[in-house]
Amino acid sequence: MTLAHQKPSETAQTEVPEGHVRLTIDGQEVIAPKGELVIRTAERMGIVIPRFCDHPLLDPAGACRQCLVEVSMGGRPMPKPQASCTITVADGMEVKTQLTSPVADKAQKGVMELLLINHPLDCPICDKGGECPLQNQAMAHGRTDSRFVDRKRTFPKPLKISTQILLDRERCVLCQRCTRFSQQIAGDPFIDLLERGAQQQIGTSETAELEKSASHTPDGTPFQSYFSGNTIQICPVGALTSAQYRFRSRPFDLVSSPSVCEHCSSGCAERTDFRRGRIMRKLAGDDPDVNEEWICDKGRFAFRYTTARDRIRKPLVRGEDGELHEASWPEAMRLAAEALLKARDGKGIGVLTGGRLTLEDAYAYQKFARVAARTNDIDFRARAHSAEELQFLAAQVAGTTPEHVSFASLEKAPIVLCVAFEPEDEAPIVFLRLRKAARKMGTRVAFVGQWTTSSVRKTSGELLACEPGGEAAALDGIAEHAKDIVEALSAEGAVILVGERAATMPGLFAAVQRLAERTGARVAWIPRRAGERGALDAGAVPTLLPGGAPVTDAGARAALEKLWRLPEGSLPAEPGRDTAGILAAAAAGELDALVVGGVDPDDLPDPRAAREALDKVGFVLSLEMRPSAVTERADVVLPIAPTAEKAGTFRNWEGRDRPFEVTLQNTGAVPDCRVLDTLAVEMDVDLFTQTPKAARADFVRAANSVTRPAATPVEAAPEAEQAKAETNGHVKLSTWRQLIDNGSLQVEEPHLAGTARPAVLRLNEATAQRHGIVPGEPATIRTERGELSFPAEIADLPDDVVWVPSRSPVGVYEALGVGHGGLVQLSAGTAAGAESAEGPAGETGGAA
Repeated sequence: MTLAHQKPSETAQTEVPEGHVRLTIDGQEVIAPKGELVIRTAERMGIVIPRFCDHPLLDPAGACRQCLVEVSMGGRPMPKPQASCTITVADGMEVKTQLTSPVADKAQKGVMELLLINHPLDCPICDKGGECPLQNQAMAHGRTDSRFVDRKRTFPKPLKISTQILLDRERCVLCQRCTRFSQQIAGDPFIDLLERGAQQQIGTSETAELEKSASHTPDGTPFQSYFSGNTIQICPVGALTSAQYRFRSRPFDLVSSPSVCEHCSSGCAERTDFRRGRIMRKLAGDDPDVNEEWICDKGRFAFRYTTARDRIRKPLVRGEDGELHEASWPEAMRLAAEALLKARDGKGIGVLTGGRLTLEDAYAYQKFARVAARTNDIDFRARAHSAEELQFLAAQVAGTTPEHVSFASLEKAPIVLCVAFEPEDEAPIVFLRLRKAARKMGTRVAFVGQWTTSSVRKTSGELLACEPGGEAAALDGIAEHAKDIVEALSAEGAVILVGERAATMPGLFAAVQRLAERTGARVAWIPRRAGERGALDAGAVPTLLPGGAPVTDAGARAALEKLWRLPEGSLPAEPGRDTAGILAAAAAGELDALVVGGVDPDDLPDPRAAREALDKVGFVLSLEMRPSAVTERADVVLPIAPTAEKAGTFRNWEGRDRPFEVTLQNTGAVPDCRVLDTLAVEMDVDLFTQTPKAARADFVRAANSVTRPAATPVEAAPEAEQAKAETNGHVKLSTWRQLIDNGSLQVEEPHLAGTARPAVLRLNEATAQRHGIVPGEPATIRTERGELSFPAEIADLPDDVVWVPSRSPVGVYEALGVGHGGLVQLSAGTAAGAESAEGPAGETGGAA
């Protein structure tokens, strides 16, 4: 039966289900589940009780007392009004809100008067003005005049909580939303209540030091969180503001548009507010199935790239002088088509798409490759990758839906095992769900990795420690060394999460599949970039067609040829090359042209080899937004639209489609799918991807026309069976990218860059002592290619293992030529000529 309110005559005749109670609110009887808060039951009945501290995703606090109601039990009223946000429903309870109770109404007016005693009357200059719950509720439930004639409490303002968050303490109503979010949701308890009585305030230990009072955190840690922007959004007054947005606009000046985050594979719902063609801010959207009401700071603040000073807005063509010059679209298209036709009839074309694409754009790239370029040489994996990974994606990931594994599955799982996956850095909303599952549902979270990261610590996780590159052996050894983990994974609902970094570890995908088959646990793959899952299902890989059928499937090719109106046998039948193979072929002169869509060579396992391939290939066509290492080597550059200036769909890691419409209209920017369609027409073929809507419809027809085969076993890479390499005095390297680093979509945002986690080299105490390394002092890792220096920090890594961030700000692959599991030399101090990795994330370079 429904839990919504019913008429008294209906309720009286209805039996109360087990686990529920019957009560009356404002004269209306209602049946509610035991343990539900009175304020929540009233909401379902359409009765709005004013509040400030209450939030459905935070634990009750009863801090503001604005939601006072009159409560009676058994006909006897309680001696004082009760906070409806902390009292739970009970059988026979009678509740009267401000709508029917003079006592509750008077209590709420009194609380409002007390809240406004010290609150400044600066609404015209407050960032919250126009969308402020305090304004609204003061009008609805406050007095018409003020009886307070003394001086209001004041503080120095604004107080810099972090480079991104500013605090106006005199506006604070002490609702504790921000402190509870930090402690309960994010796990970063560095903003807290300080002092007592009339001097009570929120802040950090640095606040207390500023006020010459005792610190509430002995280590003086600043408020450095990946989720700090959420405290701004849930603040019911203008106490917490964004350094990026402060005084830049007013809510009534803004146009709002629903949108989807483009920064990771979670596909968070957002609201984009813009003014005069420029994005002013982003807010978290309300989507209980995905991000609830939270987003990470990267998704909230990293949007200035759309108006970056160096954004490419017109086509560029390399002239006879060797320089790029602006050209018209017809000229650029004609030159590109002529060169690609010549390359197609010669040694062929390779297509590298990158992981930033929408589903529609990825589909257009794969169709361009197979129909216009007549090749299966296409790969979206602009990062470390392997043939084993591609087998795993084809067998375990392509075609799966949220019914397989979803955000909700993580909350219900008895155990979640994270393999080659650091959720707080690679998928922050997944991290929040894991933390929520551990806190509220008792979900057991385990990690296969090298050290107790913040993700392990904040989810109360268990670390299954192993050396870099030894992850596959660790998984195979779980049955012997961690039988309780195997037993937990055998329970219904158990989940294994695998990150994209598993591609750097030979044999790991095969080990994951063996463990899943042995235990029955469900497996989900969580890439770092927003477009990777969609690109897989769209067929932007060398071995799969749209819908997941292999390119060797004659029936699937025939179905697509009929759908695409192609001559029989025109689609290439042999599997193509992956990213590494395409670049190697280009460097060896086996390809005449490359089509590149937003690929950063520094993200690849061998950046120097990638640059050499781009230098040696005959023709390079680049589709991108901002100059990069590819632009420097491109013959034709075609500008494409950022997410805010086009429509499309991101398919998130669950397999859930996250569609969005154009936010900024009439900018003149065009999506990849339209550029490719127009280019294909110049090559005498039609892709039917002129608009994202057309591309989407064509993709759906294509995916439905093929049959995905049954999953096949993943074969471990030959390297996985090789004997353990001798270290010869070297140490092993562990590395991954941090959430906030020098990515190209984070440019021109210094406030966000200031919240990046420091780039440090982590190692255990024994390894530090053997190499004479002092914590806090510089340490250097080197290979034959180059050197990098970082401040040292002690952590619980295995002996002779070091960890450094991959791109904060220096690229490890570019500087050292090795990645996760590679061997490096370690020494104390900063070596001559070593690149320093100190400082916040830079403003240029890097991929999303």
